[in-house]
Amino acid sequence: MTEQDTDPSRSPRAFYGSELRRLREAAGLSQEKLGEKVFCSGAYISQIESAVRKPQLDMSKRLDVVLGSDGLLTRLCKLVNRSRHAEHFADTAELEQLAETISVFAPTLVPGLLQTEAYAQAVFEAWSPLASEHDISERVRARRDRARLLDAETRPLLWVILHEFALRLPVGGAGVMREQLEHIVRLARARRVLVQVLPAAAGAYALMEGQLYMMTFADAPTVAYTEGVMTGNLLDEPAVVAKCQTAYDLARAAAMSPSESLAFIERLAEEIER
Repeated sequence: MTEQDTDPSRSPRAFYGSELRRLREAAGLSQEKLGEKVFCSGAYISQIESAVRKPQLDMSKRLDVVLGSDGLLTRLCKLVNRSRHAEHFADTAELEQLAETISVFAPTLVPGLLQTEAYAQAVFEAWSPLASEHDISERVRARRDRARLLDAETRPLLWVILHEFALRLPVGGAGVMREQLEHIVRLARARRVLVQVLPAAAGAYALMEGQLYMMTFADAPTVAYTEGVMTGNLLDEPAVVAKCQTAYDLARAAAMSPSESLAFIERLAEEIER
């Protein structure tokens, strides 16, 4: 992400990055020199300034000391870390807004960007059966707001591989699931997403251990995000990201073509009784 690409009004993270850049330049420090003073790399400082990395509280405190910013970055960091998304997914939800391409493998559930409100509500109610109606509504609203990314003029290229199991699992009942399948087809027909289905008949496959996101950016390294039960890991180590990409490519090679996949999803929707 180049400096001119970072609009401080875009998000709290982007505002933090722009303020860090302003303070650093006022102090006459390069990214490398500032990194040395706070015990990190210049590349790390660059990623914070361009809003690719989320700032951490301890790092913000060190930056305030070095830059003499009277606690400004520490206060901004607390603002950045107020997320409407689950803690383990918050970074990834923000990075979606910056990505040029997003590749998703979904083995058990339709991924959040493609979920209808009714499907999302059924998922959250299953995850948190004792949560209040207000909490569930807030989570559904946050997920709906994420999905608006697909309507943006500068939306990323979204490529999703869905395992057949995710399409057959009757989340929320027959009516909700039929609506969800039809929604996926509409998005694909409108060229909002490329969808492939990995059939159950394919047997064992790469990525059997969980969901995977791969995200690329205009001027920053590719990152991967893996998710398990109530946990998630954002990965940026090049060797690990490369292995994730290989696993994703293997799953894609075993999947149906996009046209075959759409026809398959349409048949599944038609099979559900009205």
